[in-house]
Amino acid sequence: MGILDEIKESIIAMKKTEAIEFTQKAIDEGLAAEEVLNKALIPAMSTVGDQYEEGIKFIPEMLMSAKAMMGTLEILRPILTKSGQKSKGKIVLGTVEGDVHDIGVKLVGMMLEGAGLDVVVLGADTSKEEFLEAVQEHNASILGLSALLTTTMAGMKEVIDFLKEKGVRDKVKIMVGGATLNQRFADEYGADGFAPDAAQACVLAKRLLDEQSKQRSPAL
Repeated sequence: MGILDEIKESIIAMKKTEAIEFTQKAIDEGLAAEEVLNKALIPAMSTVGDQYEEGIKFIPEMLMSAKAMMGTLEILRPILTKSGQKSKGKIVLGTVEGDVHDIGVKLVGMMLEGAGLDVVVLGADTSKEEFLEAVQEHNASILGLSALLTTTMAGMKEVIDFLKEKGVRDKVKIMVGGATLNQRFADEYGADGFAPDAAQACVLAKRLLDEQSKQRSPAL
């Protein structure tokens, strides 16, 4: 088994220490950080997402794999930054005001980072003003809104309406998710997409980034 496969399998197996050791070994052997990211980390988290969808892994196991992946990113991130590796897009994530649940947001953030995206996690109980400020400050391509409670999920619409009021809504794609949400609510709130879990959030984010890229670079 090659070193890239060793990294991938250790992440899938939730073995953070081994994942870090193999990643350092790969760099010491002269492998490019981009190659480790694209051929080990991204495929590993893709597999973890598939295993979650198939009922093989559950949220605790996904978190452990994500933490293993984050450990390897601590080694790769400085090298990628120094080499000028271009991010595929900036994503701001947060749980709406009044909702203190942030495990889902953190998991989505870790998986998106593993997919090579630049992620800013605002955490729980985030006001619409804080979302607006973060989107503008980071020139975000995507804003991800989360809510776990039926009493707080309407806060997503408040954020989206606030961005419209401030003239920012059309500049950012918005995806929403949470245990109490479904596609009907996402459409009603005016979001660009809905993801029922972290694995699908990664798939959705990539699709929205592709759509945005095409909109910004129309065919001649």
